[in-house]
Amino acid sequence: MQLAQRLQPLQGNVFADMDRAKASARAAGQTIIDLSLGSSDLPTPPHVLEAIAAALPDPSTHGYCLFSGTQAVRQAAAAWYTRKFGVPVDAETEVLLLIGSQEGTAHLPLAVLNPGDFALLMDPGYPSHAGGVYLANGQIYPMALRADHGFLPNFEDIPAAVLGQARLMVLSYPHNPTTAMAPLSFWQEAVTFCQHHNLVLAHDFPYADLTFTGQPALSVLQADPQKTCTIEFFSMSKSYNMGGFRIGYAIGNAAIIKALRQVKANVDFNQYPGIQRGAIAALTGPQDTVQHMIHTFRQRRDVAVQALHQIGWTVDQPQATMYIWAKLPEAWSQNSMAFCTQLVQATGVALAPGIGFGKTGEGYVRIALVHPPETLEAAIQKLAQFV
Repeated sequence: MQLAQRLQPLQGNVFADMDRAKASARAAGQTIIDLSLGSSDLPTPPHVLEAIAAALPDPSTHGYCLFSGTQAVRQAAAAWYTRKFGVPVDAETEVLLLIGSQEGTAHLPLAVLNPGDFALLMDPGYPSHAGGVYLANGQIYPMALRADHGFLPNFEDIPAAVLGQARLMVLSYPHNPTTAMAPLSFWQEAVTFCQHHNLVLAHDFPYADLTFTGQPALSVLQADPQKTCTIEFFSMSKSYNMGGFRIGYAIGNAAIIKALRQVKANVDFNQYPGIQRGAIAALTGPQDTVQHMIHTFRQRRDVAVQALHQIGWTVDQPQATMYIWAKLPEAWSQNSMAFCTQLVQATGVALAPGIGFGKTGEGYVRIALVHPPETLEAAIQKLAQFV
């Protein structure tokens, strides 16, 4: 049996690799403190669960759901975006429901790339961005993100030959894994650059609410309110703790939305309508649970940063996301995967190796703040003993 060559670049995945390492440590008797996955441990808001539960006995929710059946949640998403970012959105032509934002970002290259075209991706960046390009038989140009440049890409570094074949740029701020934020001036520069080079600008935006500055992160649509070249992906997983329900949406340029809808129509239908009703309840209902989520992760950030400083591991204090991006000690600076696999075997503490997010991520680890403060402190004490 011969399988498709496009699977070859997908052999390695940071989460799959660490899953195997965690399983091995667990089999050896370790109790795992898993800080490697950005899966929130906070509960889904009660009013969201009530909306989903109320839909279960309704037989009208039990069949296939096509695009027209998603109108209500698309309208709620459009209204939410306009309230939050001041950008008018047409729910019929500029919104598409997704089975999580990861589905959307992975399918987008199929809609905008021809075989051999380049996608300009962040390095380090979220693994599914690259996976979608490989599945579309595209090429990747990694835009290096470095601390001395605020973990923002330098567009002037992109070779002209690459730009001549490029069709897509993918950005994501607040950024996973580096936790960096992007100012409006950067978004304006990115939009102008993509307009000039005829690129689709995709913004993966799951951490829209998870900032600690008192202000929400910026939407790319604020720099491109006419949606000339942009599409933005939002997930219900972070703001509303709905990761397991797999629901998100895309907002942006009508032609890009239509193209992505064509791909999606050949791959799947839509979520169970009860889940859609839950998303509507989240977007239109009380937002106090969002504020509680922000407060919780701010508290965890403060505890973890202080604990790391106390063991002599200096890290920057993140302004956003649920992560800490920590530079490894010099002895481990060239092998973050070995550090993480040996750490979990020795202590049960699981982190995500920076190399799993791209070549420029080598020398770092990502710490996910997905446990209560006392568990984070215990994990960092184990980390101190290992180091």
